[in-house]
Amino acid sequence: MSSTAARAADQGTGEGRDRHRVWSVAEHLDDILGHIHPLDPIELQLLDALGCVLVEDVTVPAALPPFDNSAMDGYAVRTADVGAATGEHPAVLTVVGDIAAGSGELPAVGPGEAARIMTGAPLPPGGQAVVPVEWTDGGLDDGPVSGMPARSTDPRGGSGLVRVFRPVRDGQHVRTRGSDAGAGELALSAGTVLGATQIGLLAAIGRATVRVRPRPRVVVLSTGSELVQPGEQTGPGRIYDSNSYQLTAAAQEAGAIAYRVGAVADDAETLRATVEDQLSRADIVVTSGGVSVGAYDVVKEAMHEVEFRTLAMQPGKPQGFGRIGPDRAPLLALPGNPVSSYVSFELFVRPVIRTMLGVAGPVHRTTVRAVCPDGIASSPEGRRQFLRGWYEPSEVAGEAGTVAPVGGSGSHLIKALARANALIVIPEEVAEVAPGAEVDVVLLA
Repeated sequence: MSSTAARAADQGTGEGRDRHRVWSVAEHLDDILGHIHPLDPIELQLLDALGCVLVEDVTVPAALPPFDNSAMDGYAVRTADVGAATGEHPAVLTVVGDIAAGSGELPAVGPGEAARIMTGAPLPPGGQAVVPVEWTDGGLDDGPVSGMPARSTDPRGGSGLVRVFRPVRDGQHVRTRGSDAGAGELALSAGTVLGATQIGLLAAIGRATVRVRPRPRVVVLSTGSELVQPGEQTGPGRIYDSNSYQLTAAAQEAGAIAYRVGAVADDAETLRATVEDQLSRADIVVTSGGVSVGAYDVVKEAMHEVEFRTLAMQPGKPQGFGRIGPDRAPLLALPGNPVSSYVSFELFVRPVIRTMLGVAGPVHRTTVRAVCPDGIASSPEGRRQFLRGWYEPSEVAGEAGTVAPVGGSGSHLIKALARANALIVIPEEVAEVAPGAEVDVVLLA
């Protein structure tokens, strides 16, 4: 018995089970997701956690901001001292010191005094508000100057006098302690997907690491001896490998860490070895091509753990799913035509990625109802069709938007796919869509 045959005997093969059964889209997806679970949580450094899902509530350990501080460059003052200030009759205050961001020792502000202060610097004792520098003459050393003056040689750090032309109220231009978040408040709840702003919040409250479900690692490879890498020269019968690029990008958009292996020739042993070599860095393996009934359908020949199925859908009728390797990583075998592989990714692979991420809520793209003004002349009976479309939302709240097909139905028409922002869903029992009828639309953006 060959090594591949032995593995098939040990792990089981779907080739003999339900060989002639036609699966619905929902049945195939339900079977796949029934084998998929969120990845185990790990502790990650903040930047490594970008795009991951929190598995625990995060609370604020201390007030944010931790002290009263200035929201402006200007002067910390007592409000009573500037209450009557006008352009004609400014309040003249003695500047008792400078306070920069990060300052430790702070000069006290008494009656008739002010302290020059920078944005983010702590409010000094006695200071009740901050007068922006634009409301003053900028301080007096040898005479009025515009902007913030040079530091004084006064032993107290003062800079002479400052004229204030407008009054301020208590707390004006001051960021008060705890005004952003109080100690013990919920900062982020479990299930939050960490984006840039959430990472910033975690850093602001002092968290260096966070417990999350990691982003699943997806290995993507195409099959076909006819495939050439972009940038190289093609020849007779050769085409560029677009699938591995398209699917890798789609996996990244879905939240995964994606590795593009590229194209593998139509040789079963080579494909088998390539997949096994990639398992050390794969939570999911995605292949395209080699799943139909042709003589060179290499994925079917090489991956005996995978069950290959016929689905009642167009495009994407041939599909494969199995679990491989010692960790039983899911392998999703997609058809090779570019539109077929992309539609299959959206319907089957994306939900697997989102499930492994542990996202709260639906793992599928949003589906809406839309009017198809021109209708659709024909759709294959007995198959659920997914047509490329352009969706326009309605400007009237609560009213359905509109959608129109983009390009033809051919599964090789990748230009039309690049122009689409939605998939028009035509159920199995519908042979045509009348003009003005409503259809389900899967939003791709």
